[in-house]
Amino acid sequence: MSASSLLDLFESGGGAEKKGTYVEVVLPLPLAKLYTYSVPFHLKEWLQKGVRVEVQLGRQGRYAGLVYSITEEKPAYQTRPIISVLDDFPVVTEEQFRLWEWMSTYYLCSMGELMAAALPAGLKLAGESKLLLAENYEAKPWMQLHQELPGDEALVIEQLQKKRELSLSDIQRMLKLKSVHKLVKSLLDKQLVQLKEELQERYKPKMEDWVALAPPYELNNPSSIKEAFDVIGSRAHKQIDTLMAFMQLGREQKEVRKKELYERAKIDSALLKKLVDKGIFSIYQKELSRLDDYDGEAEGNYALSEQQQQAYESCLQHFADKKAVLLHGVTGSGKTQVFVELMEHYIGQGQQVLYLLPEIALTAQIVGRLQKHFGDQILVYHSKFNNNERVEIWRAVQEGVPIILGARSALLLPFQSLGLILVDEEHDPSYKQQDPAPRYNARDTAVFMAHLHGANILLGSATPSLESYQNALEEKYALVQLDQRFGGLALPKIEIVDLGEQQREKRMHGIFSGHLLDALKETLANGEQAILFQNRRGYAPLYRCKSCGWTTECKDCDVSLTYHKYSNNLRCHYCGYQRSLPKSCDACGSHELEIIGFGTEKIEDELQIFLPDARLERMDWDTVRGKNGHDRLINRFADGQIDVLIGTQMVTKGLDFDNVGLVAVLSADQMLQFPDFRANERAFQLMTQVAGRAGRKKKQGRVLIQAYQAEHEILREVLQHNFQQFQQRELAERRSFKYPPFQRLIKIQFKHKKRDQLLMAAEWGAKFLQSRLGDRVLGPAEPSISRVRTYYLMDLLIKLGRGGKSLRAAKDKIRDMQELLRQKDGLSGLRVVIDVDPY
Repeated sequence: MSASSLLDLFESGGGAEKKGTYVEVVLPLPLAKLYTYSVPFHLKEWLQKGVRVEVQLGRQGRYAGLVYSITEEKPAYQTRPIISVLDDFPVVTEEQFRLWEWMSTYYLCSMGELMAAALPAGLKLAGESKLLLAENYEAKPWMQLHQELPGDEALVIEQLQKKRELSLSDIQRMLKLKSVHKLVKSLLDKQLVQLKEELQERYKPKMEDWVALAPPYELNNPSSIKEAFDVIGSRAHKQIDTLMAFMQLGREQKEVRKKELYERAKIDSALLKKLVDKGIFSIYQKELSRLDDYDGEAEGNYALSEQQQQAYESCLQHFADKKAVLLHGVTGSGKTQVFVELMEHYIGQGQQVLYLLPEIALTAQIVGRLQKHFGDQILVYHSKFNNNERVEIWRAVQEGVPIILGARSALLLPFQSLGLILVDEEHDPSYKQQDPAPRYNARDTAVFMAHLHGANILLGSATPSLESYQNALEEKYALVQLDQRFGGLALPKIEIVDLGEQQREKRMHGIFSGHLLDALKETLANGEQAILFQNRRGYAPLYRCKSCGWTTECKDCDVSLTYHKYSNNLRCHYCGYQRSLPKSCDACGSHELEIIGFGTEKIEDELQIFLPDARLERMDWDTVRGKNGHDRLINRFADGQIDVLIGTQMVTKGLDFDNVGLVAVLSADQMLQFPDFRANERAFQLMTQVAGRAGRKKKQGRVLIQAYQAEHEILREVLQHNFQQFQQRELAERRSFKYPPFQRLIKIQFKHKKRDQLLMAAEWGAKFLQSRLGDRVLGPAEPSISRVRTYYLMDLLIKLGRGGKSLRAAKDKIRDMQELLRQKDGLSGLRVVIDVDPY
């Protein structure tokens, strides 16, 4: 569209539209509804559902929205026209829109929040109209400008000579005019200025320079090559060497990269430019994929064990009935190989497979194993990729790449022929998105997504979630089991180390029991590796005054600050606030301050004293930042460059190492005492999973669990590898106290920077909902951490039956409450966060 026609549209309010075509547009904003725009006649032919269009929202806001629907029904309000169509083909599929509709309804979020979460930033456009001087414009002095142009136009040109570009709103403010469209149109007509593209693509293709012989020279024509040497001349030795190097590369490969020629000929850009100027070489650009290609050879199928073959065949039988399947296999039973065989089956039928993992940390090992089998048919997708890489993956999925492996956000990719979804470690809480909205559970969403695509879904875990297991007991899911380790290896031998008893016997060495230190020394002497698990990073969680008990707390959150020794400061793990270590108590002035508790950093620091020759590394949030941080650490451990790996729950999830002889849990009590109805389930899962890292290849592994509550029922069940007893006891308690999977939960959190307003809003909201939903509404109550990032918090919890009608009715009441609270005076700073199926 020309600049002048664009401005005409601004002025006319959409007068160019004909035949009454309108579109509903999804904008990447948390808006309660979709906005309708009119379609100018000249843009109608480019319009399709799912393409991006440029629209204006408010006075200055320009956005790229998605066309959600096309209609001829005129809305009751005056519409604005869409400004341009940005795509030739839809970037979002019909199935994606249907998934978003379901997620919006179920998780009480907006379509705009789903668009913001789903689309890579490179496909989300932003900006405002910019005015530039015309390319052939020659700068003029102030006096000449005012002689040739009206006053306002001269001012605009004068400012552009200084600032290079101005937005339309900048000009409006500068001239103090309500409208500048006619003025700008006049400058455009005089060809003094040009309009910069309103919206610029953030995605930039990765381009690389290549070198070719310029016509008429040909590599395979000796006479033309001789002519090239003659043109260079006998004295230009370096140029001759460069042409020789090019000829060598040209015989090795079809095309020659510029950087390869630099390296082979040992030249720089100046010398290459001389050859280009002489007409020997030409430089051209090609778009280069940012996605790593697998350059190894794909390996064939591995032989399945008899039990794995039975599991594989059972899955296919249940898939024929369109049932979701729960694959419950003990750690080390070979679930991944069953996954591989199923993937082979589906891509052999020309369908796509989505392989979901809970953590980025798992992708390095799994990708390596899958690439050995499938070669470069697999792509990885997660949040560590940059914007340009994510756009390329988005487009590759649209084009039908066979296998996509990723974390929960991979669910939102534009699949074309999805046949199978695999949810590995389906129990893992990382599948639940906490903040920001949409607060969805990827496992549950994947079940609905499979239904949308007519695909099959397999959930796999050694410690299934109680929700999934109950669905299997009720025969909503089919249950397939692998109850033996691959190769007949025994499950690891687990020992509970009673810390109280160790203290009485004076066998504690700081945070390590004598029993654990002896086991570590024996393991390393045998040439084996060890993993130590502590679900708390940093050095110590408390810095306390011995005299009065004061502790260092975050200024913006009601939590204590954690001491980090490597940076020698105190940090809040909720908001990131940092402060230096106080030299004296802020309350009483005492200098007697002490560090209480321990995290992964302290374990590493103190263990080096007892094992001075051991190679120790930590695996936690502080050590694996960056795109390849996880991969590097895991590969070093797998290669035997690390003797003892100390980590948070990252080390518990599906990692497969050949030489781990010992696994230790340093503080089981911390998990068992957590104030959450899922604490027992999480503790059982974490301890069972981390224990499963031991003895996976050669011999039976050994697991030590340090605890003061040595007789706790969860520890006994972990000790006996008794999932059946655990799930029966825990499900009975959940049923008795009306918790999931027998009830649905919705948590409503009220946030405000002023405590009084927060209490007023929370109490009003509770009364409103209690009058309509009765005693199913619990609260309001302060959460265990009652202030985060300067916001005070109050929670409501709603317990509902599993029926769809009661859930829909409750959500309608919650929406009503939200809308009424927005209208109340004095609550403009209130935030209401709704979390369906929390925890």
